[in-house]
This record gives sequence, structure tokens and C-alpha cells, in this order.
Amino acid sequence: MSEFHIVAISGSPSARSRSLALLQLALARLESVSASQRLILPRELPAQALLHADVREPQIAQALAALATADVVLVATPIYKAAYSGALKLLLDLLPQDGLRGKIVLPLATGGSAAHLLALDYSLRPLLTALGARHILDGVFATDAQLTAHESGYLPDAALLQRLDRALEGLPQAQAVRCRDVRDPAQALTR
Repeated sequence: MSEFHIVAISGSPSARSRSLALLQLALARLESVSASQRLILPRELPAQALLHADVREPQIAQALAALATADVVLVATPIYKAAYSGALKLLLDLLPQDGLRGKIVLPLATGGSAAHLLALDYSLRPLLTALGARHILDGVFATDAQLTAHESGYLPDAALLQRLDRALEGLPQAQAVRCRDVRDPAQALTR
């Protein structure tokens, strides 16, 4: 498998979060196929620049440039009130309409209970599709019980790790389709 330039976005407004822990698990599992990995934390970007969509602000410009050159984008968010976080939305709103076109995207989400599971497919996935993503891997959702708090962070249960590995197994096939789309853009339009 080829090496990927991977950009990961953690949409959590908290420094200690389950969605960031899930994202870091995915990044660790992708180390062997990564040419580079970049973590973007919208909560650490200048708030005024995010709110005013100031794409010239240096930190925001760097984040957008990293996303533009990424092969794979991991998007992690806690689910609040049946939707992704506002911090994530503020950053994604700065992307051009087709900002995720040609990229492989893995949606990751966490929530207090399985009642929030559908937000992955009915809230986050449509947003990613609206940004041009066509190569979206199966999303991974984790409840609080599947990522238990521990003094050194969060511990995933075995079922969560299996679902994450299963989602990442789709990467080679998505890469093959992505490469074909790059060679024949007309073919990509029919998907």
C-alpha cells in the first residue's frame, strides 16, 4: 500500500476528549502507511479568525493548506444534540465547495450512548459529501462505555478496535478508486 499524507481534525472543544482519543487510535493504526500526519485542533485556532472566516490568518491558512494537500482526512467529533460540534463546522465552513474532492475521508464520532449513532450518517456524512468527498470509509462511532476514562487517557474496548480496523481495511480499495478517478475525471463524475 502506498504512503499517505494524512490530516486529522479533532472537532472537540475539550483538551481531554473521547473523540480525540478515537482519532489518535486511528492515527496510530495508520502510522505504517503514513508519509506524514498532521493534527488540526480547531479549538486551538484563533477564534475571531474562525468566526469571521479569515482564511488569511496564518494558522488557519496553514490548516487549510494541509487539508488541500492531504490524501486522507480523518474527521472526529463528539456528537452534541444530534449533530457534529460547532468547532468542527467552523473549520469545515472555510473549505471551498469541493474541498474534500479526491480525498479519502474517515468519519469518527463519539457520544454518551448509542442513541447518537445515527448522527454519523445523517449529520456528519452529508456535510462531508457536500464538501465533495466521494471516498468516505465506513464511519466509526464510540460510546462513553467503549472508551473508558483512565488516568492516562481513554481505554478502548475490543469491539471498538475491531470496528476501527474494519473501517481502515477499506483504505486500499478507496485508494484504488481514488487513483482511477484522478486518471479519468469523467469517470468520477458518474459516482
